[in-house]
Parts: sequence; structure tokens; C-alpha cells
Amino acid sequence: MYPLRRLPTARSVVVLGLEHHHRRPPDPGGLTGLVARYAWGRDYHNLVGKRLQKLMAELRRLGFTCYGGVDTAPVLERAWAEVAGLGYSGKNNVQIFPARGSWMLLGAFVTDAELPPDAPLADHCGRCVRCLSACPTDAFVGPHHLDARRCVAYWTIESRDAVPEALRAGFGRWIFGCDVCQEVCPHNTAAPDALEDDLLPKNAFLDLPELLQSDDQALLDRFLGSPLRRAAPLKLKRNALTALGNIGDLSAIPAVRPYADSADPVLREHARWALSRLGV
Repeated sequence: MYPLRRLPTARSVVVLGLEHHHRRPPDPGGLTGLVARYAWGRDYHNLVGKRLQKLMAELRRLGFTCYGGVDTAPVLERAWAEVAGLGYSGKNNVQIFPARGSWMLLGAFVTDAELPPDAPLADHCGRCVRCLSACPTDAFVGPHHLDARRCVAYWTIESRDAVPEALRAGFGRWIFGCDVCQEVCPHNTAAPDALEDDLLPKNAFLDLPELLQSDDQALLDRFLGSPLRRAAPLKLKRNALTALGNIGDLSAIPAVRPYADSADPVLREHARWALSRLGV
């Protein structure tokens, strides 16, 4: 168990959540791409991580030892959140928090402080399968079983390879992550908005031709302090090409065409695919 490797004297795991939900602004349509809600504002690693560090510093001041972070170690925060009774695992593998929904950023730390455990929550999904049915790329093999090889979030953020052609149409306009399985969840119908100004929807939509026409350094500078920087310019441009192919607006051709002869094989392949979808 990784926490015990880092802190052999650990007695407790503390899991905390920060709501990040904001209602999506009016859709500008046109040649714009969609960004998952958690990436609309400031990078959550910094936002949550700094608060976690302050809490651990206070425990250390009291004489306890702590170790933790936010998505920076091989610790599955959502699994610990379930055991800790913070939320329960929905059929889409996302933690659901009763009366608050699933739009939550998680952080966790282990400590040698002996803390009374909270009881795990019961499942509240029942027979609902909306999240499984709504997935645009059929990435769910079944309840709690996600095939990452078909997941829009995996391809748009983690992988730098060419997206399998059979999946591209299912990406729609998503260029960073995907919120579909959470958007259809009944528990999110009345999800409260976050109180954090740092999480306001600054990057809910991105201009796709602008992404393609920006040089790599300009994109890195533009998204400094944003989760979008994780995708790196190559992936953002690949995703933009895919989205423009799906939108099907011929006005995108001037932005796409230069990439048909790109030195990068991934961008070249996606550009030619997008042009074929645009009838070129």
C-alpha cells in the first residue's frame, strides 16, 4: 500500500473535497470547443494543494507526521473518499456526494494521528444507468467498469497518439476532458455552484482556429496556471482538428489545411481526416 510506504507509522487517511461546479455559460457555437468543468479556472493542483499543505502544517505543529497531495502520487483519492464516507462511487466511477453531486476536486493525506473513522455511505444510484448510456464513445463496459481506451477524457488529455478513427466522431466538440456522464447524472440536477472565484468559467469554450493558429509557446504562456497546460500544445491542436472535423463548418478549412502537411504525423493524420469530413 503506497501510503504506508511513504509513512510506515500512518494510522489515518484524511480525504477532503472542494466543489468546482459552475453552470456552463451560454454556448457561443461556431468553431468553438468544449472544456470539462474542472479545467475552466485555476489549476486545482495548486488551489487544493496549498490548502492541504496548510492543514498538514497545522497537524505537524501539533506533533503529528503527515504526507499527502493532490493527484501527484499513485494514490487513488476517490477510492479513499469512498472508504472515508465522503462520497460513494457512481456507476461511472466518479465520486457522488449526496445532496451535492459529483463536481468535486479531491485531496488526501495520511497521518500518524489516530482519528475516528467515518462510515462508508450506501449506494444511491439504484437501477439508474444514464451515465453509462450517455457516454459518446461507449467507454463503459458495465457499471464501475470504464475502458480507458475508449474514453474521451483519456484521449484528449493523457495520450499523445492519434485517436482511433472509429472514436473520433464521438468526441464531438470536446477538446479537453468530457463531462457527459456527469451532466446526465440525476444527482447533479441541483448541484450548488462553487464559492471559489478561481474556478469561474474562464475557459469553458475555446476558439479552435485560434488554437491552431497560435504557436506552441504562446499556448503554454496562455494556459499558465490552468489545467489545460497539461494537454500540451500538440494534444490541444490534435483535439482542435478532431472537433473541427466533427463540427463540419467549411469556414474551418483555412485553419485546418496547413496541418495537412505538418511534420508531426499525428497532427497530419488528424488534419487530413478533418479535411475529408469537410469535403476537401
